[in-house]
Amino acid sequence: MHHQPLKVAIVAFQGISPFHLAVPSVVFAEGPTNKSLFDVAICSAESQPLTCSLGYQLTGLDDLTPLQRADVIVIPSWRSPNEQPPEVLLDILRQRAMQGATIVGLCLGAFVLAAAGLLDGQQATTHWECADELQRLYPKVQVTADLLYVESGQVLTSAGTAAGLDACLALVRNRLGATLANQVARRLVVPPHRDGGQAQYIEHPLPQTAGHDRLSLLLQTVRGQLEKQYTLDSLAAAAAMSRRSLTRQFRQLTGTTVTQWLIAERLNLAQQLLEHTVQPIERVAELTGFGSVESFRHHFRQRFKIAPQQWRHVFHSTVPV
Repeated sequence: MHHQPLKVAIVAFQGISPFHLAVPSVVFAEGPTNKSLFDVAICSAESQPLTCSLGYQLTGLDDLTPLQRADVIVIPSWRSPNEQPPEVLLDILRQRAMQGATIVGLCLGAFVLAAAGLLDGQQATTHWECADELQRLYPKVQVTADLLYVESGQVLTSAGTAAGLDACLALVRNRLGATLANQVARRLVVPPHRDGGQAQYIEHPLPQTAGHDRLSLLLQTVRGQLEKQYTLDSLAAAAAMSRRSLTRQFRQLTGTTVTQWLIAERLNLAQQLLEHTVQPIERVAELTGFGSVESFRHHFRQRFKIAPQQWRHVFHSTVPV
């Protein structure tokens, strides 16, 4: 647990959308009940007042000085994929990345990180409308257009608008544990972890169907009984659908596959058990339905880059529920 507050610097600019600026502010500054967890500064390289995209003005912002001591620097979006960001900002981002700060590019903010060279050879995402443009302008970046956010080393990028919430919550989860991230998500009334990608938002969302309603109920039931084993056939039978129909509707509803969704749900439950119980790892593997300790450890490490025991050691009961 960090005793020192995590220093977060958010970079505003002329023409910024108030929503984009609010997303990291609300997660780090307003989301936690304990306000001493994050020390948030809103900075700008440009002279104030800044006029936001809706025409009203922003004043009282810091200059770029807080970036020099920030643990996390957030570029919440950018004016245009084709506009080169100011060199002074790019220099600071390069320098701070080398010194170990986490650099976050939300939505078109990914273009600023790419301009600084921080995404070369890294996987990254951005708003689906601009993903092709990011790839064209920065061919060294591995653009993954169908994810809500991508963590690649010390760099974090997200898809458009609300996906910035997912990325910032992921950062809270990795730094301070799932319990705190879930508390923040509850206060913001957003899902603590959305699985699936932005592909589900690219086309017009499909109208709610009877099949979707049945599937939603089934997912709720499965969430409450994750210790059980499920197969595509058993779930299709429970939803009164063919395997093919279940697979199609499942992706429409969740943006992911049955297998990926199950693993993610099992891992979310595992985090809770590791943080709030002293159940042995074998029992956690059983309660989350992984079938074996080996399978549990493998999936946990793959997703969180840390062993389940280490997660417990770092995050067990550090935050009151």
